[in-house]
Amino acid sequence: MTTQFSLSTKPKPLSSALQRHPKGRLAALLTLPMVWLVGVYILSLAFLLVTAFWVTDPFTSKVKPGFTLDNFVNLFTVPAYLSASIRTLGIAAAVTVICAVFAVPLAIFMAKLASPWMRALLAVAVTLPLWAGYLVKILSVRIVFSEGGFFNWLFGPLGIQSPGYGITVTIIALVYLWFPYMAIPVYVAVSQIPANLFDASADLGARGMRTIVSVMLPLMKPALIAGSIFTFSLSLGDYIAAKFVGGSTQMIGTIIASNINLNPPVAAAFSVVPIVLVLIYLLAVRRTGALENI
Repeated sequence: MTTQFSLSTKPKPLSSALQRHPKGRLAALLTLPMVWLVGVYILSLAFLLVTAFWVTDPFTSKVKPGFTLDNFVNLFTVPAYLSASIRTLGIAAAVTVICAVFAVPLAIFMAKLASPWMRALLAVAVTLPLWAGYLVKILSVRIVFSEGGFFNWLFGPLGIQSPGYGITVTIIALVYLWFPYMAIPVYVAVSQIPANLFDASADLGARGMRTIVSVMLPLMKPALIAGSIFTFSLSLGDYIAAKFVGGSTQMIGTIIASNINLNPPVAAAFSVVPIVLVLIYLLAVRRTGALENI
């Protein structure tokens, strides 16, 4: 006597399989992001670093694989390269400080003092630069500070002339570009500060400025650090602003752009400079413990 069993197996849903295998679920979630991060970003940086050690034939201008430290040595021995690095660092630091100085009082006013309609109006004004294209914003700054532009039209009768294309207008353009990245996190941080802290500060006899310095600034520190990372790193890598409104101002980005076809190894070596500067800044911030609260 034989017994036949009819086994019919239905295909198991993928969700059920992933539910029973946590590691598989984690792999499914991380596969595409890791492919992008490792396959595109990290490998591109690795190839960039490798190219920085190659050499360029002075006669044919062809890049030859090899190993030399001359490209990195030139960063410190060529006066134009060294001054451009220092200038870019100073511009990025100035942009970050100016954005923070404007963002703190603006965030306090928006979060704690402004009426709802004023808060909405200021939010639109702060985020307005994000609505336009990058090149459009740079060209608008160029037109404003041109010889016959809006600045001279408005302040010319008062005897105040446009500073002209240079470092000053470059800093103004970069502040205009990256200010939302500082203002938004600072505003969010201020809006989350409980109102009873201000009452407690007032009960203890602290005035407005003392409350801002002793109560609000420590609570805003993580947001200021987060915003400064954006403004500092984006300013370090910018070159279009210097090209259109910087006049003869040379920044790291402009030197990279001018050498990317003529001398790619030098451009690759110079591209390492902003990466190293941002890493140094992140390490310095990390030692303060501010990153733990971001």
